Order: sequence, then C-alpha cells, then structure tokens
Amino acid sequence: MQILVDADACPVLEIIRRVGAAAGVRVVTVSSFRHEIGGPDHVMVGPESQAADMAIINRTVRGDVVVTQDWGLAALVLGKGAHALSPWGHRFRDDEMEGRLAQRALNARLRRGGVRLPGPKRRTADDDRAFTEALERLLAEISR
Repeated sequence: MQILVDADACPVLEIIRRVGAAAGVRVVTVSSFRHEIGGPDHVMVGPESQAADMAIINRTVRGDVVVTQDWGLAALVLGKGAHALSPWGHRFRDDEMEGRLAQRALNARLRRGGVRLPGPKRRTADDDRAFTEALERLLAEISR
C-alpha cells in the first residue's frame, strides 16, 4: 500500500506526509512542473491537462490510497480497487460517483457559459483535524 497525492494545490500535503510516516506508508506526490513540491518520492509531470491524473492512475494499484479533489480521478481510482479521499476527509464511494460526475459535467458547462461558481470554503484547523482523522482511520482499516 502507498498513498498517492494529487499534489497540485493540495492543502494537506504536510499532514499526509506526517500520517504516512507514522504509519510506515510510502507517500508519492505527483504534480505538474509548475509547482515546487519536492520530497523523496515526488513525480513531476508536464503541463498538459490531466497529466498528473494520468501519472497517478498509472501508478495506482488495488489497496492504495489516493488523495485528490478531482471526482473524475477518484472514480478511476475506485475502479482499480483503490481508495480515494478528499483533502476535506470525504471518502469517495462507488455509489456516489455517478451523481458527482454528472454535477462535475454540469459545473464545467456552466463555467464555459460564463457562470462563476463559488470555490471551496476557507480551510480551518477543524478541517485539518477532520482530514487527519479520516486518513488515519482509512489506513488503520486497510492495515487490518
């Protein structure tokens, strides 16, 4: 098992590294070359659309954990028998993906039409605690 991180604009990278180290789980970060992430297990990809997602899915195997905000990537991860967790601590499930992907397509259509949609709420210490607990719980569950 390893934790793969969609590291472009990931607000919980240090938490993931800390929890992964405590659990003895390798953490692999993947980002485009425009982001300075660093670290011992970092994969840098080009600027092409979806390049980081493709690098992550190509490295993901059954039982891995992928941390991402991208519903499309989460759906692919689940299809490979891996686990997907959002930086907010939400564990993606197969039974919700159809609705989430439909919402993603609708939002993209609205943005192309000029509609401005609200972004995520400002992150708090409570959000960081919730994510930490969710990741620790998931790793413990997988380790059993």
